[in-house]
Amino acid sequence: MILAGNCGIVRAQQKTAPAQEKPKIRAITAFINLDRAQYKEQVADALKMLRRAQTTFESRGYAVETIRISTQPFPEYTKGLTTEQAVAFFKQYDALATKEKFDAAIGPAMLNAGDSEAQADLLAEILSNTKSLNASLVVAGEDGVHWAAVGAAARVMKKLEKSTPHSQGNFSFSAIAMVPPLTPFYPGSYHTGFGHQFAIALQSANVVAAAFKDAPDLATAKQRLTDSLAASAFDIEHHAGRVDSETGWAYVGIDLSPAPLKDVSIGAAIENLTTQPFGMSGTLTAAAIITAAIRDVKVKQTGYSGLMLPILEDSRLAQRWSEGRISIDALLSYSAVCGTGLDTVPLPGDISAEELSLIIGDMASLAYKWHKPLSARLLPVLGKGWGEVTEFDDPYLVNATLQSLGAK
Repeated sequence: MILAGNCGIVRAQQKTAPAQEKPKIRAITAFINLDRAQYKEQVADALKMLRRAQTTFESRGYAVETIRISTQPFPEYTKGLTTEQAVAFFKQYDALATKEKFDAAIGPAMLNAGDSEAQADLLAEILSNTKSLNASLVVAGEDGVHWAAVGAAARVMKKLEKSTPHSQGNFSFSAIAMVPPLTPFYPGSYHTGFGHQFAIALQSANVVAAAFKDAPDLATAKQRLTDSLAASAFDIEHHAGRVDSETGWAYVGIDLSPAPLKDVSIGAAIENLTTQPFGMSGTLTAAAIITAAIRDVKVKQTGYSGLMLPILEDSRLAQRWSEGRISIDALLSYSAVCGTGLDTVPLPGDISAEELSLIIGDMASLAYKWHKPLSARLLPVLGKGWGEVTEFDDPYLVNATLQSLGAK
């Protein structure tokens, strides 16, 4: 671990960074205020903007992984429907998303403390009966931890564990705490306004890896990362501004969280800096440096804008989890300085709703204490126990060995 040197940052936002591989754009996310009576027209309008934006960015050398549409909290547009009617509507919406090749988020259940737990029950039914929809449940806000929602989120996770193939339904669900509207990353994406806005999320673990490789000290590593992210972020912001002016859709910002995807690994990037396996001493320092560098990029930011450590979306993290080098408590400690919570964490299928509630409650308490966005996307696997390997069948997931909940 490199510990020498001054950790101060000299701001040099506009200077040209060395030639580098561009980050992928993980998502261009449109926000609409969905009206069931005209949702097809609204989706068509959003897709027109999204496809124009995708063409704009791809013509400038950016690969675009997904285009997405997020709505206001779904209970606002399912009022008056029976459970059967709501599920039928979302089956239609799910089919439309599949046909038009966009990812869809329907917003959170139980947005406010005191909301009915029936909203969580409905959410479980919706996700159990659709294939591509994403949603969340709010477990903490400005008014504190929503303890009823914590328990409700755990019950949703247990329902999805049992009701979806390979227990994969929880990949599309998260318990979110202090996560602001207009977040482009899924599943915790939603808005609370009039919509007609869009945001961008990056897949830039490769940028972190390049910045950290052979860095002589922490200050240099941090400055390299700020400069590299700034070079891409200013360019992306420029083109997003063009899309804004040409389409009338308001650009609300970029989430600079350096998301990984399998072998484009944030775990390997951190090991470039620490020269130690992820989870060893120095990991927390590296995590803090990444988020500090992100915060020093002076573009319009939205969403988490922190370090994402999705265990099963990152080949190196999945390896270190399987080796027992990472625990839930360790992930929470990283979240205290920078991270975004507990993401795609595999768990034995016999974990109880009460045990899940304790994990979610820890995450929510940390988010409220430090007033930072965190989430918990936990993946209990039906019929699988400690020491067994998951069998997820999803192009975005890596399989890993399940660890005992008591592992450190």
